[in-house]
This record gives sequence, C-alpha cells and structure tokens, in this order.
Amino acid sequence: MTSSRTAAGWGTATRPGGVRLPFPIIDEVSRHCLSDDEPETVHVEVHLPGRLDPARLRTAFRRALLTHPRVLMREVPGRWHRQSFAWELTGEPDSDPVSFARPGPDALGRARARALTQCPSLALSPPMRLEVIEVDGGTAAGEPPEAGVPGATRTVLLLTMHHTALDAGSGLRVLATTAERYGGSAALSVPGPVRPYPSGPASAATDGTGSAVCARPVRVAPDSRPEPVRARAAGNGMLQAELSVPPRAGRTGGLAPWTVNDQLLVAASLMVRRWNVSQGRPAGPVRITMPVDDRPRGREMPMGNGTRLVEVAMTSEDPRDTDLLLGERPDLAAVARLLGTTARRTRALKSAQGAPLGSGASLLTARLLPVGIRGALTRGARRAAAPWTSTALVTNIGRVPYSLDFGDAGRAHAVWFSAPARMPRGLSVAAASTDGRLHVTLRWSRALLGDAAGAHLAGLFEQSLSTTSQVTRAGSNAWGFGPEAVPEADIPEVAATAPDPEAPGARGKACRPGRPYDRDALRPDPTPGGARSARENRGRPS
Repeated sequence: MTSSRTAAGWGTATRPGGVRLPFPIIDEVSRHCLSDDEPETVHVEVHLPGRLDPARLRTAFRRALLTHPRVLMREVPGRWHRQSFAWELTGEPDSDPVSFARPGPDALGRARARALTQCPSLALSPPMRLEVIEVDGGTAAGEPPEAGVPGATRTVLLLTMHHTALDAGSGLRVLATTAERYGGSAALSVPGPVRPYPSGPASAATDGTGSAVCARPVRVAPDSRPEPVRARAAGNGMLQAELSVPPRAGRTGGLAPWTVNDQLLVAASLMVRRWNVSQGRPAGPVRITMPVDDRPRGREMPMGNGTRLVEVAMTSEDPRDTDLLLGERPDLAAVARLLGTTARRTRALKSAQGAPLGSGASLLTARLLPVGIRGALTRGARRAAAPWTSTALVTNIGRVPYSLDFGDAGRAHAVWFSAPARMPRGLSVAAASTDGRLHVTLRWSRALLGDAAGAHLAGLFEQSLSTTSQVTRAGSNAWGFGPEAVPEADIPEVAATAPDPEAPGARGKACRPGRPYDRDALRPDPTPGGARSARENRGRPS
C-alpha cells in the first residue's frame, strides 16, 4: 500500500509479507462485535499552553511511531474460514495520520465529534489519527473567548484510536514519546505498577472477598425520551469535567484503608443508584468493570490492548446500608463501610492472575473453528450474557506518569481520555490526574441516554465524589477501617495535591481550568455545533 511522499517522509512503500501476529483474545472479541452504530474508539486529549510547529510535530510523531513499531500494524485481509485474524507489522506508516483542524470557535467540538463517530481504519497502519486544534482566547479549550480577556493561541492534541488495536495507555505512551522527540528533553524513568503480593487465579464466582456473585447487576436506567426516539439514536455522547483530586486516605504504619481509585468506584456506584431511583428503577446491585494495567510505563511498554478486565461488586456487606446510602445526604459511616469493602475487593482483584476477559472468552477464541463461526458464537454469547453485563465501566489512569513536555509549546496542563460506551452497558467513566486536577470524562450510548441525562449524571458523580472526599478527610480510622482491616496498601495513583473541594474556588468545573466553579459554565458537547451550557443541556429535549 503506497501513497505520495511528504516532506516528513510519510507514505513510503510498505513491503508486503511483513511480520504477522495473531490477534490476542481482547482484539479478536472486539473485532467480532464491531458495530457501525457505536464505533469502538478511544480518544486521548492533551491540552498545551502554547503553539506547535507543524513540521516538527509531524517529524516527532513519525519518530515516535518508529520507536514503538508494534503500533505500525494493520489487519491482514482474509476469508471467513481462516483460522485466525492477524496483524501485519508494516514498519512504516501507510499514510500521514497527523492533521490540522480548520480553526474556528467550534473546531474542538467538531474534532471531539469525529473522535466519537469516525473510527480509524484497521486496514491502514497505524490504526490511529492525531488531530491538532489551535484555540484562541483565555478560557479553556473549546469555549468561546471571554470578552476583554487576552489570551495566546493554545493547542489541543486529540488522538483517536481503534480500540480493537490500541488502548488509552498505549496512546499516552506514543504521545509521551512524541513530546520527548519534539521537545528534545531526555525522558525520566517511569516506574511501573507493583503488586506486592500476587495471588493465584481469581475465581470468576467470587467478588474478591469469597462471597458469591450470583445476583444480576442492575442496568443504568434509560432516560425519559420516548422509546422510538432512543431506539433510533446512534453513537455516543460525551461530557468532560475538571474536578478537585480526591484526598488520599491517611496511612497508619504505611498502609491506607482505600485509594483514590476506590473512591471513584464508589462515586460511580452512588451516581448510578441515585439516577436509577430518580427514574423509578431499582437502585442495585451495582457491578463495575475495572481495567487493570500491569505493563511497565517506559519505552519498553508493550503496545496494544494490555489491560485485563475485572468486575467489582459494589454492594455493602450490611444490607441496611442501602437505604443509608440513598438518603438525601448519604450517611458518611455507610459510605465509609462501602469504601472499605470496595478496597478489599479491588486489592484482591488487582493482585490476582487471570485471562484478560475470563475463561469464557478464551474458550470462544480458541482456534478450533474458523473465525466466521467463532464470530457468530461470540456475538450470540454476548447477546445471551447481556443481562449479566456489568452496570458501568470505570477506568482510572491515575496521575499521568509522563511530563508531556513539548518544549516551547509547554507542558500539558490537562489530559482527558474516554473509553467506548457500547450497549448493553452503555456508560463509561474515565479519569486521569494532571497538574493537580482530576479530569473526568463521562461517555454514554445515545440509545440509553441523551445529553440532558448525561449532564445530570455528571452532576450526580461530582456530588458523590465530594461525599467520598468528606469521608476520607474526616479520618478513615474513625470509621473502623485501619490497616488491620485492610491488609495491603495500593500502588500510587492520583496525587492528593488539590485543596479542599468544598472551599470557594476549588470545586469542580467543566473544562474551565483555574476558574471558579460555575454550574452554567460551558460544557463541550460532542456535536459539531460546539459547546452548550449545563443549563441548556438540562432544559432542551435530548
């Protein structure tokens, strides 16, 4: 496959018959279940305070791709009766994946819309694209400039990947290498995650505490739009918010009762419960899918889909806590007990070994049948298992481990990313911390929720995270969850460097870094029309 050569050296001929790699389990399952209505995209969004030189950026990105040759891959075409899907490593990009968006006040909104609706092709190497958006004004990227506020041109890098091939961790590593090549600074060593006490394989029938997980998880309740309207809706909606980083729980003897990641899980479960109750649906039981990434973070990081998915049962050990959690003001002692229970479960699941998608997926992808038959069986199993699919996906990168220093363009001051939100789950929450702030992305299936419902859920998540922060600040040991109750501290995640989230000027906001919280602040909408305010989102029909 060839294309015209550019000044940066793109489009060189790809030699046929390169190295071929069979699809891993995660890639094959994703490939079998692709849908045009809900593209399988992952988007990573990096905000820089300055401008980038186009030629230097193209060269730096190309050099980054060559540094990680596993990214330079495309799907090998074949017939339904072949035994496996395969990636072909091309050694060179098939075309230039870098593009510069047409400037304008809604340029970032259009780019976000493309990230949710236009999947990079698996037939071209690499299965990703990088869009560069320049934004003028003194407000957050994507919002109209405020009157009378001078501001220099700033840049947003928006990387879109096909999730059948790559995940957010791989995309961030490529962008980190691009920053090193562009800025010319030597990369600092990046420590990988450590699991101090690895255990044996986790049982699929337990929740990490030994109790059986047999109850069917509750679904996120659909919004109040008429059923025919929801049925015709396609694609994903997305809303991004910048919040205060939740405080880390105090340690006694070097141990902590729960982590920031546990607070995010509990906040997501409270969000879903309160939303369902408001829609007249059952509040629980809630089960959340959580990706676990054990890969090293340096240049040797394996590219691809390198996480394993585990499910966390978000149920309290005391059934009486359910009503206490759903009150107008959740009972802080009940929240503390749920945090402690969740921490024990996540530690057990993180340290356990197991197949990326469980033994069932390993059986469905065994090369005993042609890929066409395996695909039909996989899609049928997915439909049959839909009632037992987890309630939501929560993925947390934690503190972004890279400086993302682009030299004269500056260091990244915000990093957002999003994960697919396909039905039947229909909802994903993604979080990362940069520059002492927590950047959260809610992404939902439009067949489940509209824009107004998504804005409502974002507000519920913010309130729930504020509740877990109150519990943590109040002192974990006061609730009976000291180091004796939790045997092992978790790996370092998000730094607790933010001020009190209840203090003036420190509360969460939607994409307005460094400014006071404003409920009517412009929130980016994934439609080409640009950004809408929270009030408009609540007031208009979805």
